[in-house]
Amino acid sequence: MNKTLLISFALKNTYRVNGILYAIKQVPLIKKLLPDTLYREHGLKVFANVISVIWEIASTFLGKLLYFATMVAGVGVLYQNPEPDRVFLHILLFLSVAGAFANTYLFNPTRDKYYAMVLMRMNARSYTLVNYGLAIVKVIVGFMPFAVLFGRMNQVSLWICLLIPFFVAGFKLIVSAASLFHYERTGEATNENKLSKLSWLGLLLLLGTAYGLPALGITIPSTAAAGIMIGVILLGLLSVWKVYTFQNYQDMYHQLLTGSMNQMDSAKKAVSQQSHKAISADTGITSKKKGFEYLNELFIKRHQKILWKASKRIAAVCLCLVLGALLAFYLFPGIKGRTNELLLTYLPYFVFIMYAINRGTGFTRALFMNCDHSLLTYSFYKQPKFILQLFQIRLREIIKVNLLPAVIIGAGLAVLLFASGGTDNVLNYAVLFVSILCMSVFFSVHYLTIYYLLQPYNAGTEIKSATYQIISVGTYLVCYFMMQLEMSTLIFGFMTIVFCVLYCIVASILVYKFAPQTFRIRS
Repeated sequence: MNKTLLISFALKNTYRVNGILYAIKQVPLIKKLLPDTLYREHGLKVFANVISVIWEIASTFLGKLLYFATMVAGVGVLYQNPEPDRVFLHILLFLSVAGAFANTYLFNPTRDKYYAMVLMRMNARSYTLVNYGLAIVKVIVGFMPFAVLFGRMNQVSLWICLLIPFFVAGFKLIVSAASLFHYERTGEATNENKLSKLSWLGLLLLLGTAYGLPALGITIPSTAAAGIMIGVILLGLLSVWKVYTFQNYQDMYHQLLTGSMNQMDSAKKAVSQQSHKAISADTGITSKKKGFEYLNELFIKRHQKILWKASKRIAAVCLCLVLGALLAFYLFPGIKGRTNELLLTYLPYFVFIMYAINRGTGFTRALFMNCDHSLLTYSFYKQPKFILQLFQIRLREIIKVNLLPAVIIGAGLAVLLFASGGTDNVLNYAVLFVSILCMSVFFSVHYLTIYYLLQPYNAGTEIKSATYQIISVGTYLVCYFMMQLEMSTLIFGFMTIVFCVLYCIVASILVYKFAPQTFRIRS
């Protein structure tokens, strides 16, 4: 077992280190300083190994911290309930059930498993037991400090807080054991990355139960929650025996991993084919405009499904949510006061929402796959004045696409503010509406700018720019932490508007100055 652990760790660490070195090599200001023999440099390998270890430790704790801070305790503060321990445990129980089915670790067909068990032909049982055991230990260790911290903050008894990590691990073991029994009966390996429609429906029901019932004042009593946890932990201990004694890991993983790798290749082809199907083949589509305006109008008309379909759906969902909130005000007048307070202090929360619904990445992907992929081979297409002209035209179009749901959200928030009791300062209504529009404009500008400055795609339409990925992750983290910020709607709204205007100006300058060198097809 120790030998298997060392080999599996070395394998995982090797391709992680190589990935880190490749990412460093892609950073524009650094890559010129690095030698071509990058992968043979001992010092850089040591540096990459240090980063790999830090990442391993961070992955054990950071995800759990964010999980408790937002999805459990973070959402729990929105409910007006005199017993925060019940709300905390209620949400945690149902989310843990959903998480156990969606992520068992045992049935996740990752590349390191494929390399080890299929390509290197390592003993599947030994490899699985060692790595799955390590994964369960990481769950317990990662959950423990935050279960205690956030649990005590929500008045949960210490002994119940200490049960939480073992409960989470126990449920994963139960689901894993059940999936192994299923394989023995049917010969079908469960792939947790390909859930059935029924499974997705079950997950949605669990999420609805986790967050919906507390809104109605219905929660599981703390003593009952503790009893459920103890029962799950005991069943989890029994499930360990099934995981340990299962003898068909080799056949099961061969089916799961080879099928998964083949499906990944097929998925790439399917995405490409689906993208082409979404493009209108109507030869009657034309335009009376000239130059780049002509090119842009043809592109927009032929890509209506890709660009506008999701935007219209999001707008429709947002409208339904606003109407649902108004109905809730009528049925449960007691929630008006809390909603009014949130609207006047939690505008930063909507930065993440606008980030999540923005269509910037889809727009730029369509631009590259179906337009720039070919035109970037012509030198005239990369002249500064033409780049800036087309950038401004495209920016106008993506802003239009993203403004549709933004208008619904901005207007809806102003209406909800009025319906929940209003405000003494009428500027709050205008700031709510305009700031949401500015957030939408910002993300439109942001994604189009980094597309022009970093152009991440190669000829096979694969993302090959580590800098682009770093900025994308950084954008996500900034927007994520914005959810923790409380600030007056008036102040944050004005800051958002000013920042958006300045960002648009700076982005145009950067694109004009640097895009002629950076806007190219990656090798």
